[in-house]
Formats: sequence, C-alpha cells, structure tokens
Amino acid sequence: MTIAELHFHFLNSNGVCTDTRSLQKNQIYISLKGDNFNGNKFAKQALLDGARLAVIDEKEYEDDYTVLVDNALKTLQQLANYHRNYLNLPIIGLTGSNGKTTTKELINAVLSEKYVTVATKGNLNNHIGVPLTLLSMDTTTEIGIVEMGANHQGEIAMLCEIAQPNFGYITNFGKAHLEGFGGFEGVIKGKSELYNYLRDNEEMAFINDTDKLQVEKATGITLQTFGSTESNYPISLVNGSESLKLSFKETAINSQLIGIYNYTNIAVAIAMGTYFDLSIDQVKSGIEKYIPANNRSQIIKKDSYSIILDAYNANPTSMAAALENLKTTTTTTIAFIGNMFEVGVTSKAEHQAMLDLAHHLRIDQVYAIGPDFGTLAPHVNQEVYEDYNAFAKAYSNKIPTGATVLIKGSRGMKMERILNLLEN
Repeated sequence: MTIAELHFHFLNSNGVCTDTRSLQKNQIYISLKGDNFNGNKFAKQALLDGARLAVIDEKEYEDDYTVLVDNALKTLQQLANYHRNYLNLPIIGLTGSNGKTTTKELINAVLSEKYVTVATKGNLNNHIGVPLTLLSMDTTTEIGIVEMGANHQGEIAMLCEIAQPNFGYITNFGKAHLEGFGGFEGVIKGKSELYNYLRDNEEMAFINDTDKLQVEKATGITLQTFGSTESNYPISLVNGSESLKLSFKETAINSQLIGIYNYTNIAVAIAMGTYFDLSIDQVKSGIEKYIPANNRSQIIKKDSYSIILDAYNANPTSMAAALENLKTTTTTTIAFIGNMFEVGVTSKAEHQAMLDLAHHLRIDQVYAIGPDFGTLAPHVNQEVYEDYNAFAKAYSNKIPTGATVLIKGSRGMKMERILNLLEN
C-alpha cells in the first residue's frame, strides 16, 4: 500500500492510534516498537477492537486488514508529512532550550482568537509526537503550531522535514540536554537546524533582535523581529516584578506569567498575532486569558506567603533565571531547588554554580536536593540533600510571613511534592 493509499484510508478513519488501550473504532493502528514493547503483538487485538487497519512491520503478525511495511514509525512520519502537504496550511515550528511549551501555548492562545488552530498537546514534541500533532489537523484547521524537542543533533532537522514549517522561532540557546548534544556548542548547532531549514526553503523566522547570537545564526533568513525599539514589533516590558505587564501600540497587556525570562515568550506571541492580522484587542485578549499550568511559572498565594512553582523542568539556564527572578522580590526569599538532569560531564560544576549564584544573590535560605547537589559543600544558609526522602525527613522549618518561595527542579525530581510538605 502506498502512502497516498494509506492517506485515503486515514481521511475516512477516526485518525491514528499507537496504543490499543486508547483505541477508538475506525482508527488506524500503528505498531510502534520500544525498548520494552512491540506494538506488532497488539495488531490483531486492535483489529478485533474495531481498528480500520493495522500497520505492522513484522511479517509474522500479518493478517486480514494489516498493512505490512518496512518500518511502522517511518510510515507514521511519512503519512504525517503527506497529510501536512495535503492540507497545505501555514505551520509554525518552535524549538529552543527553555520555554518551548509556554511559548507554544501563548501563541496558540493569541492566534485562536481569530483562527482555527491546532497546537502540540502537552510536550508531544518528538519523532512520534510531531507526526501525531500533524495528523490531528484537518481541513478546518487554519494554522498549525508544532513544538519540536530534541536532545541530540540531527533531531530538529528530521522533525523539520516532517513538519515543513513555514515560520520558525527558537526560544533561546540554553544549557539543556548538554549530555546528548555534546556541550553548549552542540546545543547551538542542534537548535539552529530549524534556522537551516527555514533558510534553505526560503521561509521566515521570528527573532528577538536583542539576542545577538540568534541574530548571527539567523543570517540569510527573512526575519520578523521584536525586542528592540528598532524592531518590527517594539514591545516593551512595563513591569517585571510580579505578573508581567507589556506594552505594544500604546496598549497595556497584562499577563498571568511571572519572571522577566517570560518576556520573550509573551512578546513573540504578540508579534505573531500582529503578523497574522489580529487586532491589538484580540492579541491582548489572548495573552490575558492564558493561565500557566502543569507546574510552569505558577504563582500560588498562601495565607501568609507566596510560592513560585516552576517544577516542570530545569537546566542551568532556566535555574539561573528562576533564582535571579526570585531575588527581584523585596521579601524574604527561600529556594527549594532540585537536581538538573542530562547536564553531562559538567554536571558537578553546573550544580555548584547554582549554589554560588544563590549565595551571590543573597537568597535567604536554599534547600538543594538531588544526587548532584548532595555531594557539594553548601554556603551559609544553604542545605544540601542527596535525595528527596532525606530532605523531607530533615525539614521542619516554618515559612516566614510574607516570604516568597521558589520551587524549581528537573521533572524527575517531582519537586511539586514540596507543596504537600509545606502544607503539613
């Protein structure tokens, strides 16, 4: 069966499914494989449960209504690319070390004020998630917003070939996935694969023109700029001490996000909305409606203190930004910071740098938790623990009245657990 023929079946189906536990009738089941599972083994069950077709890549599972291919994952990617070209709609591609998901959600919040949009759900931003995002679009979709994640070089280039973005944005080059990328220079090279695609295909990039490294890497691409007073969209930061307030076209835009590091995330959403012909009132409405979730830059007001919960993920760049933002408050400052994973050979130095930065910023009290923090020598008013259990057993302090508390760490640390500890 050709991809065109498979796409015909797709158009007459209820979409694709890669997990029989969530299969709906008349879906096409794609038999993916992983280290600990083989989707081919479930193809027969998928058909019994009402799948329209089952795509397999192992002949021993061939049956009526199975489609045997060389590689089921590759077929999923080819089907998604075929569907993307069939729809022929504008696709915005996003990548970067920090803020991808928040930026994607902000852009979607703004553009959906005028258009029918489909955006990546959650962080389904890899070699499987990007195809599934594209296949969730249909003929009613007017703009697609595709988040692209990577932890090694070549991955963004591959995702670009699948999604074929017409517009691109890189949030930043930061110290994320240093291990997989082979260091910071590898991060820059890997993320810049989006710029390479846009340049080679004469597409457009949005860029913060105050980020000189990004400007350098985007040479030769048609640009839409924001950031400086000379940019296409001179969006200014009015207030960054609490929830961010921006100004554009003499209009105040009040976000529900905290942290100056979120300025660029909001600003690019404003810029894109303006580029796509939204009125300033529509742009303002989209930004002001957006509420962060999933432990990302959330402010939680307690009776006697405030919590900044930013525990979805962490790397040295985002951790430093969070600590610097914490110190912009005039209250007592307390930081609960968790291990940063996938940092690589510089991990010990990067974790020590966080303790040094917190000391330099004069954060009043720091609790650093995780295997890379636990072996370090803390500064005054700092405590280190090798794991969460050791910390939870030792912690008995009361948060001072009026304090501002930061909770930040990599996803594997599940730092949101500290909320319950503070409650008790």
